[in-house]
Amino acid sequence: QVQLVESGGGLVQPGGSLRLSCAASGGVFSSYYMSWVRQAPGKEREFVAGISWSGGSTNFADSVKGRFTISRDNAKNTVYLQMNSLKPEDTAVYYCTVGKYWGQGTQVTVSS
Repeated sequence: QVQLVESGGGLVQPGGSLRLSCAASGGVFSSYYMSWVRQAPGKEREFVAGISWSGGSTNFADSVKGRFTISRDNAKNTVYLQMNSLKPEDTAVYYCTVGKYWGQGTQVTVSS
């Protein structure tokens, strides 16, 4: 059974940083594109960042370019989202996705 488990969310002040992790199990993920999607209250889900199987290609939403980075460790079946210079508008539940599978999400709140 495929499971994606996110961690690392929390409350942070504007300008702060967080690193999210997504640990995958129940399958072989090293060949798959993995991504992070977020959903803010009252808004639709939004693509945040994605990474190719090798890590050699990454994609970012315009709203996070230059502030967020994505990486992966295929040996650990884990993908990371490093979030710097956080803004209140980054507040959302962040989900890890691979193929049709989604994690349960982790809350990120940016507030003073």
